[in-house]
Amino acid sequence: MEFGWLGWAQAVALLVAAQRLAELAWATRNERRLRAAGAVEHGRRHYPLFVLLHGGWLIALGLGVAPATRPDWALLGLFVLLQLARLWVVASLGRFWTTRVITLPGAPLRRRGPYRWIAHPNYLVVALELAVLPLAFGAWWLALAASLLNLPLTWHRIRVEEAALADRAPAPPR
Repeated sequence: MEFGWLGWAQAVALLVAAQRLAELAWATRNERRLRAAGAVEHGRRHYPLFVLLHGGWLIALGLGVAPATRPDWALLGLFVLLQLARLWVVASLGRFWTTRVITLPGAPLRRRGPYRWIAHPNYLVVALELAVLPLAFGAWWLALAASLLNLPLTWHRIRVEEAALADRAPAPPR
């Protein structure tokens, strides 16, 4: 697929951007509800860096990959599977899922879905996405740069999140 400036990479970048905007709308809705119930945000200052990284990643993919570039279908398929994992994470947290670290005092930790086995499944999915999608279009330089920039941000975010949730007990099993 190539229509002037729009190739596979550009089309996928636009689809992923639309998906991320829909997720942001869902997260904002959840944030409003949580804040109305007394939730507080932690680590607010690092959030714009994530927005910059993820926005820059999609822009670099769209502008840095030639429209004639064909995808590696296996890697693109893996990226689609990662999107299903992302949806599983979002569904598992339900009304508590946001793109920020927002906690509701007294709410138990959610331990369903992938959270039964992994403490931070969303961060694992994101780390894989940042590498896999560019690699599907041969943009190893973008996979490397995004991964290297994501590592310290995610490390910091996990520490913020764990400190914010340190006093919580897991929710009873369902």
